[in-house]
Amino acid sequence: MKQLPLSLGPEPVFSFDNLMPGANAAALSHLQTLKPGAPPVFLWGPAGCGKTHVLKALAGAWQAAGAQVGWYAAETPLPWDLPSHPSLLLLDDCQDFDAGQQHAAFQLFVEAATLGLAVVAAGTAPPVDLALREDLRTRLGWGPTFGLQPLAEPEVRAALRREADRRGIFLSDEVMDYLLTRFARDLKHLMGLLDRLDEFALAHKRAVTVPLLRQMLTDQENDTL
Repeated sequence: MKQLPLSLGPEPVFSFDNLMPGANAAALSHLQTLKPGAPPVFLWGPAGCGKTHVLKALAGAWQAAGAQVGWYAAETPLPWDLPSHPSLLLLDDCQDFDAGQQHAAFQLFVEAATLGLAVVAAGTAPPVDLALREDLRTRLGWGPTFGLQPLAEPEVRAALRREADRRGIFLSDEVMDYLLTRFARDLKHLMGLLDRLDEFALAHKRAVTVPLLRQMLTDQENDTL
């Protein structure tokens, strides 16, 4: 059995400081000025456009200010209970909520309105297009809705370069070009590749190069056979 290397690199940091705004500056500006009791906000867009990063950045900012944040996603098991003194509720991957989670999410909206909490939710489509119960769709779409746009290639390059620098990885133009010409420009997927490449380079005590990247991909393909 092949041993997996320990993850020795730094944990990902999710903050507004390391978000590339791209075409999403209006959404980020609105969220950074969000206050308790404001109308709920809904973020939508394709996988990899940064919705979860934005939610985690928002959670981190509120927690740094001493607020309690409740996070509920499709993988969060029921029951969904509020923290003892919540200020912000976050609902991620709303399109994947099952019937029980939809009921729980609606109840959270009722409690949020009673307590004057801020609510921010995210999904892959606008609330009106989600296959959810009508009362939940109405709550999700009640306030401002922002469609997040994927980053353009220069912004993807800048984001990868910044994360590589944070990890202490020299990411050559050759490696960057290889990543961007052979994989979808989905920043979440590319960041996952960079994370695995960092671990692979540490395990093999080699610099990050295109041959090393090819070896990692070949080994992963062989492991799945």
